Amino acid sequence: MTALDRTPPERSGEARLQRLEEGRKHWPLARIFALGASLAALFALVVVVLGGVALWRLAEARIALVDSAGPALIAAQQLSTALVDQETGVRGYSLAQRAEFLQPYQDGRTTEAEMVAHLRELAAGGRLPGLDGRLDAVERAAQDWRTEYAGPVLAGTPGGPDPERGRALFEQVRSAVQTMLADLQVEREAARVSIEGASAFLLVVGVAIAALLASFLVAAGIGLRRGMLRPLSDLAVQVREVVTGDATQPVRAGGPREIVGLGADVEAMRQHIQRDLDDAQAANRRLDEQARELERSNRDLEQFAYVASHDLQEPLRKVSSFCQLLQRRYAGKLDDRADQYIAFAVDGASRMQRLINDLLTFSRVGRTTENFVALDLGETAAAAAAQLEPAREESDGEIDIGELPVVAGDPALLQALLVNLLGNGLKFHRAGVAPVVRVASRRDGDSFEITISDNGIGIESEYSGKVFVIFQRLHGRDVYPGTGIGLALAKKIVEFHGGRIDLADTPGPGTTVRFTLPVPREEIDA
Repeated sequence: MTALDRTPPERSGEARLQRLEEGRKHWPLARIFALGASLAALFALVVVVLGGVALWRLAEARIALVDSAGPALIAAQQLSTALVDQETGVRGYSLAQRAEFLQPYQDGRTTEAEMVAHLRELAAGGRLPGLDGRLDAVERAAQDWRTEYAGPVLAGTPGGPDPERGRALFEQVRSAVQTMLADLQVEREAARVSIEGASAFLLVVGVAIAALLASFLVAAGIGLRRGMLRPLSDLAVQVREVVTGDATQPVRAGGPREIVGLGADVEAMRQHIQRDLDDAQAANRRLDEQARELERSNRDLEQFAYVASHDLQEPLRKVSSFCQLLQRRYAGKLDDRADQYIAFAVDGASRMQRLINDLLTFSRVGRTTENFVALDLGETAAAAAAQLEPAREESDGEIDIGELPVVAGDPALLQALLVNLLGNGLKFHRAGVAPVVRVASRRDGDSFEITISDNGIGIESEYSGKVFVIFQRLHGRDVYPGTGIGLALAKKIVEFHGGRIDLADTPGPGTTVRFTLPVPREEIDA
């Protein structure tokens, strides 16, 4: 055993306080989680800001292209087409002087008005700077063309305007429109480039967010593994070593303050368990020594009882023999008191001989299990009943043996047990009532329960424990003969076979003795 295992409680408490003081140098889990939460919040804020900027740029570029530059270019192209239709209609009318050639001119005027209004509306959004000025230049050129050329042609003025002048005026309209279209094309291309840039920026932001997220998760995983999982795993390994029996190995934990504290608690528990284990081992050693001493003492006592009983047999036989000779030779020749004294001596010698024989039998029980065999308890009970046949005939009694199991035991001891219990059922009967003794059995788990019931005088429940104590009697010898060893011997035989014996409740008159015997191992395994 190491010096650590012998550490007294006060020193182990100081060691625990020292470990807790060392643990305070480490960050607690609350601080670690707070730092992790702060980093996660900062990461989320960065993600939100970058994502918001990228989406805002993409939305602005989309609005500039889809809602402003694109529609404005389309409207300008339709405006150019409307002005060309007007020029075509006027030129056709001037040549043919027919009213149906004015339809393109009228449709062009309507379309022109619609497109100009639409362009004015787009210009009002502020996303197309200079559109109003370019649109004004187109409108002035178109108005000059209508005033100086188209109007007189349509009015049928004699001599009419010079066609060359009309073509020159419309070229100014065409030039103004082309300038506006070119500017709008530039605006549309700029919007397209802007949306491509915004899309690229959004992609870059997405990749950056994914990279940051992956880096954060990897860093969090590494930190969690190094800061919590590895210390917990190391602590678990040390605890398992203690649980598997190596309680001498000290438990040391690292990592956050809480895990260090947990390790200190486990170490304190280990030291407590080690002290309890040392105490238990010491107690077991003392118990083993006491058991060996008790076993040796029991052997000495059994040997003493056997030797003493055996050595008492010879002088007792002489005393008994001479007392019987005196009784036979001088019976009726002396006075009544002398005959009474001789009868007392003969009876005392007989009882002493029976007592010594019972003590010899009691001392022999439990010496060895070498005589254990598988035996039919029914046959053993029948042999016991046959041994008690004279007593049964004398009392005009009945012994009813039910179906009994096969058990493992000493045949002589079990027969002595049944002779004792059956004999008690015949002996302790009520006056004028023929004794009836019944033997039955049932299986209860891994044991057979055997009951021997009679219709005799019965035993009060308050004496149910006393009757199994050696030399304890409930009746005088003049009423029921015996040595007071019978039920004590029965208890010793039953317990020697691994069972238990007691008195069961009896609904009517009589007594029911109940004892158990183990089911043979072969039958349990089957």
